[in-house]
Amino acid sequence: QVQLVESGGGLVQAGGSLRLSCVGSGRTFSTYTVGWFRQAPGKEREFVAAIRRLVGITDYVDSVKGRFTISEDNTKNTVYLQMNSLKPEDTASYYCAGSRNLYCNSASCFTSWGQGIQVTVSS
Repeated sequence: QVQLVESGGGLVQAGGSLRLSCVGSGRTFSTYTVGWFRQAPGKEREFVAAIRRLVGITDYVDSVKGRFTISEDNTKNTVYLQMNSLKPEDTASYYCAGSRNLYCNSASCFTSWGQGIQVTVSS
């Protein structure tokens, strides 16, 4: 298991940007697939993006393609989610998660979770 801590959320106007950070600890963190999920009030948790660190492949939900970018800095044990052109519908609690599964995007495949961080986009 790895431990994950998110930071970087907040309130931003529509069209603005935020960068979320996920710092991981544990000897095997560099081999994990790291994903970002989000959950809005009254809605199910939704996959947003993932980076498959063993093979350097990224994946996004269609609604954020071209606006969000997931990246990593191995020297800092950190995975980032750069969010540009934010929309009110991006408002949610965002969660960083880790998985030993290389290609699964389902939340059930992720065994380590951060505490979540709020992102609010005003119109």
